[in-house]
Amino acid sequence: MIVFGGQGILLDVEGTTSSISFVYDVLFAFARTHIADFLTTHSGDEVVRSAAAHIAAEAGLQDLSIDDPGSRLLVVQAAIDLMNCDKKTKPLKDLQGMIWRQGFASGELVAHVFVDVPPALECWANSGLDVRVYSSGSIEAQKLFFAHTCFGDLGGYFRGHYDTSSGPKREVASYRTIATAMQMEPRQILFVSDVGEELDAARQSGMATALARRPGNPDTTACLQHEQIESFSEIIC
Repeated sequence: MIVFGGQGILLDVEGTTSSISFVYDVLFAFARTHIADFLTTHSGDEVVRSAAAHIAAEAGLQDLSIDDPGSRLLVVQAAIDLMNCDKKTKPLKDLQGMIWRQGFASGELVAHVFVDVPPALECWANSGLDVRVYSSGSIEAQKLFFAHTCFGDLGGYFRGHYDTSSGPKREVASYRTIATAMQMEPRQILFVSDVGEELDAARQSGMATALARRPGNPDTTACLQHEQIESFSEIIC
């Protein structure tokens, strides 16, 4: 159990509010299955074209146009390779988010969250805590995720969202940037994640930390000691 007297809570998503298996076996699988059709039907969208161009460049494929079927196939394969390697690049996350938007809108996708998450979010929000999300997934994808969960729309409980445009999740400076954005001292913020390296960086920035021990999470390595929780109900604010 953690007794936290601060003003803000910053949450990871995968392995913390939702199961790792849902992210990999459902969300990633959906993106892989639909990416080719998505690039074909949205080839005229400049945002899509920009994301595709950056993905191609990262794979060493220069000057490709998704107007050409052969080039488009190369971009699809490059994106799938990045997903298979669990790369956190912003163009890939942006493209995934756009594909997931269609899935959530159609009802094909419904986000999994652990059963203890909705009551905790409600309690924290009603207590005046500033609750926000920091994930490698794009901000759009985060908002879509929490607006379409198995417990309904939870998006209203969050006052802000951060992705890797605020910095990599394993770097101390990223957490200082977020604390500044939240207009708080880092010590006033509790960061909850299942990744030891992320928690180490947050702790070094001055934040309080909690390690989420969810079903299916792998053992984590951390240089520092972090209090462990199996449920958000163990966080007393």
